[in-house]
Amino acid sequence: MLDLTDIRGELRSHYDLEPSLTLATEMSDLHSRMERVMPLVDWAIHAPYVRAINQLKKDRNAVVLAHNYMTPQIYHGIADVVGDSLQLAIRATEVEAQVIVQCGVHFMAETSKILNPAKTVLMPDMQAGCSLAESITADGIAQMRARYPGAPVVSYVNTTAEVKAASDICCTSANAAQIVAAMEGDTVIMTPDKWLAQNVARQVPQKRVVWWDGACIVHEQFTAQDLRDFRDWNPGLKIIAHPECPPEVVAEADFAGSTSGIQSWVEREMPQQVMLVTECSMASNISDSLPDVEFLGPCNMCPYMQKITLEKVLWSLHSMTGAVEVDPIVAEPARRAVQRMIDLSQRLAA
Repeated sequence: MLDLTDIRGELRSHYDLEPSLTLATEMSDLHSRMERVMPLVDWAIHAPYVRAINQLKKDRNAVVLAHNYMTPQIYHGIADVVGDSLQLAIRATEVEAQVIVQCGVHFMAETSKILNPAKTVLMPDMQAGCSLAESITADGIAQMRARYPGAPVVSYVNTTAEVKAASDICCTSANAAQIVAAMEGDTVIMTPDKWLAQNVARQVPQKRVVWWDGACIVHEQFTAQDLRDFRDWNPGLKIIAHPECPPEVVAEADFAGSTSGIQSWVEREMPQQVMLVTECSMASNISDSLPDVEFLGPCNMCPYMQKITLEKVLWSLHSMTGAVEVDPIVAEPARRAVQRMIDLSQRLAA
């Protein structure tokens, strides 16, 4: 657990972190990417941290990889690479910097370390876990293999290194249906998200998809009635759902896709009003680039993603603490599962 009182004292002894409207104005180029959701007075609080972090990135030969669920000040202010789990996994293999700061949750940092064993991967808060990743262990994979002998195991990238290592291949919400369809045999085991598995099963009827009983605490909260109520209140509203939502929610939506797929759909279709049925930061991060689109609720916050803050990122780079390590015995088979996903995704997209 981070001692924020001591951390704040240490950071303020090295950096000028007082809110500054003058600095905020000087950094208006970054603020312009998020001014629709962040008033200048709020940006004045964040700007000193953003300045300090961006300078430290140069000093430490570091890059910041940020998931689409990060807050706007991280997503637009300090991130060098942004995207969904698949995009971040691919880009993690391409970065030249020696230090990677993972702004997301712990399994993402593990994935970056698995793919870059010689690099330093920093996690700003080790407590930024994932309820979905924690819902299954390697023993759970063994149970599923015993129940369905010979069936390949496709594990969501939202899993620990141990679970990846016990799986045949990984997937993300962006490529899950393609990967399941490409598996040999009639039966495919999917872990750990039951809702993603059930949504994939509808897309790939030629396969018998069986699943582990896990779910994301953000996406499982949405109901089909929520969506119907918002349509009644806002005629013409377009609803976009994440495939970690229950199937009845996905069926009620106009489109379902990964976070990158959601962004692409909105940019392509340019609806007057849209509701993103996913984590709240998603709409915040794309709204300024789409001024003609009105984003409506509801959304749910991920308590784990919200643990990553500018203050913690600055501390991780300043102190070079929070390095993620993966046992080489686990890392090698986990790397194979992740690399198979990347290679297959790229072949299917070719």
